[in-house]
Amino acid sequence: MSNHPLDWHIDQVKTVAKAFGLTMHCPGGSHHVVRNAAGTKISIPAHRPIKAIYIKKLIQLIKTGKGDQA
Repeated sequence: MSNHPLDWHIDQVKTVAKAFGLTMHCPGGSHHVVRNAAGTKISIPAHRPIKAIYIKKLIQLIKTGKGDQA
């Protein structure tokens, strides 16, 4: 994932989120919200392909628990 952050699709993000125990929902728009058990969240657009910066944010959420700043 960190070696190939390009050309991801939202279904792949959902699979990874589930594998790492993250919850994911779409509040009604073009973005999905990924949240860890502590409540930290990131927002990922559902457009294809997903830009590398959003995959890097997902990796950061998984590894460090840090998400988007409020």
